[in-house]
Amino acid sequence: MISMKPNLPISAPPEQFVGGPLGIASEESAGGGISVRQIISILRSYWIPSLASVVVLIAIMFGAIKMLPKVYVATATLMFNYENKDVLANRDFPSGPGGTYIPTQIELITSRVVLQPVVDRLKLTTDKEFVRGFMGTPAALEEIVTNNLHDSLTVTPGTGGQLLYIAMPAKLPERAAEIANAVANEYLKQQRERTNQPAVERAERYSKQLDELRGKAIQAQDRVTEFRQQHGLTESVVSDAGDTEAADLHDLQNKLEAAKNQRRELEAHQLAGDSSSEAVLETGSVPALRATITTLEGQMAQERATLGPKHPKVLELESQMAAAKRALANEVQSIAASSSVQLARARDLETKYQTALDAERARVLDRRGLQDQGSKLLLELQSAQANYKKALDGYDQVMFATAGNYTDVSLISRADPPAKPTKPNKMKLFVMSCAASLGFGIVWPFAYELLFNRRLRCRDDMERSFGIPVLAEFGPTPALQG
Repeated sequence: MISMKPNLPISAPPEQFVGGPLGIASEESAGGGISVRQIISILRSYWIPSLASVVVLIAIMFGAIKMLPKVYVATATLMFNYENKDVLANRDFPSGPGGTYIPTQIELITSRVVLQPVVDRLKLTTDKEFVRGFMGTPAALEEIVTNNLHDSLTVTPGTGGQLLYIAMPAKLPERAAEIANAVANEYLKQQRERTNQPAVERAERYSKQLDELRGKAIQAQDRVTEFRQQHGLTESVVSDAGDTEAADLHDLQNKLEAAKNQRRELEAHQLAGDSSSEAVLETGSVPALRATITTLEGQMAQERATLGPKHPKVLELESQMAAAKRALANEVQSIAASSSVQLARARDLETKYQTALDAERARVLDRRGLQDQGSKLLLELQSAQANYKKALDGYDQVMFATAGNYTDVSLISRADPPAKPTKPNKMKLFVMSCAASLGFGIVWPFAYELLFNRRLRCRDDMERSFGIPVLAEFGPTPALQG
């Protein structure tokens, strides 16, 4: 049965025809690529297979994404304190330490030094996620597991420069948190050991040196005590007795000099040898006796002028004069004898003073020698005691600082098992797969049409490929129904 709908030709719109002779023009010389009309005609011809391919691909990708294993990422946070300086370890950060310090710590955290103990403690060599089917020797297995842990672990610094994030992915949230916390704890443990170990070693050396100083102080004290006992010193080795001894020695020297002067004076008198010398005449009762004799002589001269030589008064005066002269002679002789005795005494006294002075000088010199030797021992004792006291005063501070457990890094937050998986982002992957499926569904008809099944579907195929101008276009012819 033939349709009664009119199917009249439509005149083709005028176009600028560019082509060669009939049947000779090629697609390469026909124009600039595929036209919009050709694109629409190809899509109209393959829209059902294209849509089916898009739906099938989306279903396949949805199933694949649905089957992807979930990955949970647990993160532990560390913070560094650059202002914390350990006086025992003599650590002092330079200006701007984050530029080199943080990268060094990141490298240290991801090194075998930290990861190897974590592998041993958590027995990761038996975890299939880290073994990944390796069947080698135990040593090689441990190395492979450590490398896999290194590749999985992520350590990133914070924006402020003091925070450090240790992130660990795993299929189970508890396992991810356990490994992240184990890495953080192992790093903190080693960091404390590196920080405090120099202080502990210094404290041990300090204790040994303190024992040596104590032994030296005891030895110095023993030498001082032995020196005192050996020389019978009851007072201090170095005392103020030196001033008294010097005063006594000076006093003996003055007395000796006075005795010498007295002896020289007596010797001078004795050398004069003259009883009428001025020194003798002016000594004792001699002046009185001389005055008496002079008076009697004056009286005698007066009496003789008036009285005879036998007169009793004259005789009495003569008797008195004779008695006075005898007394004067006796007095002079007594003074002369006394001068000899005094000279002998003066010489004896000078000798005694000289002997005492020599003995005192020898004693002072001997004592000064002992004092010098004792001063040396005492100086050694004081120096040993001062060094020991100074070391003992700082010992408590050293021991307190050793037990202070200094550290410049602390754990801010432990890694908690994450409630949601971090990877993969299935919604994002699904959207990307939908876009990729749609793109594939659009692209494959053109590839198939242009490379495998080239067909004439519109006037552009005639004009651009064969150079045949199209005068009119007919719409779709309805199928005949019998």
